[in-house]
Amino acid sequence: MSRSLKAHLLLLGATFVWGATFIVIKSALSDASPLVFNAVRMAIAALVLCAIFLRQLRRLPAGAFRAGFELGTIMWLGYEFQTAGLLYTSASKSAFLTGICVALVPLLLALFWRRHVNRYTLAGVCAAFAGLYLLCVPAGQGLSLALLNRGDLLTLACAVAFAFQIIVVGRSAQHYGFAHLVPIEIAVCAAWMIVSIPIADRHGFIRFTPAMLAALGVTALLGTVACFIIQAWAQQFTPPTHTALIFSLEPVFAGLTSYFLIGERLGGRGLVGASLILAGVLASELLGQVQKPEQELAEEAT
Repeated sequence: MSRSLKAHLLLLGATFVWGATFIVIKSALSDASPLVFNAVRMAIAALVLCAIFLRQLRRLPAGAFRAGFELGTIMWLGYEFQTAGLLYTSASKSAFLTGICVALVPLLLALFWRRHVNRYTLAGVCAAFAGLYLLCVPAGQGLSLALLNRGDLLTLACAVAFAFQIIVVGRSAQHYGFAHLVPIEIAVCAAWMIVSIPIADRHGFIRFTPAMLAALGVTALLGTVACFIIQAWAQQFTPPTHTALIFSLEPVFAGLTSYFLIGERLGGRGLVGASLILAGVLASELLGQVQKPEQELAEEAT
């Protein structure tokens, strides 16, 4: 098997795991509050990653800690919004709303880094937000964010945070390696989660039931440690467009696992909305950006 084929298959497997974790996390929230669950799973992932890359961390380049700190802080916000949102919205809807982050990247680049937005990007963003309306707003209602439920709004905030993370990762990866950035990013994320519990989740709890232990294993060891390492290796041998296509399947896998495991359905209107979001993300990622964000930002720095 060629390295390219192996990389594509591994990325597909990682994307399936990420899609499946939506239903895993939603089920786990019956045995834990969102902030406590996040803190425990990220602390486990941070300890394992730091142990794996201990030798590289001993030779930390100047500036790598600051970059990892920025990434960890953004990741903390994204995961806290996403996990809290899963209390109030479905796993499949959460996955499609989170996927909007890809379409938001060129908009944020245009707003904060004055990057050009072409017609494909605009068309993709419009399709994604039309899908958002169909997915989240009941039929016969007007155009108002007030009609979105709390879970949908929290998940949209998560999408904004992850869009910023994509941009910051692109900037940081030009200067620092995966083995330096990711352990620090996950450790900082875990630290913020632990610190925020007494402030934002004073009645937080966790019960270490067999289901909870399984959820922690899937999300911490498989969904974070293994998948992050796979992504870093595999993207060396896959074109960016292929990677984007594979990653766009994450909400599809989330919808399928939710349907087969707990019978969760989006309904006809929701399916149309989800399809528009997926189409918008693909248009924005594959057609809308002649240059990737990290390439643009690297050129800006030179």
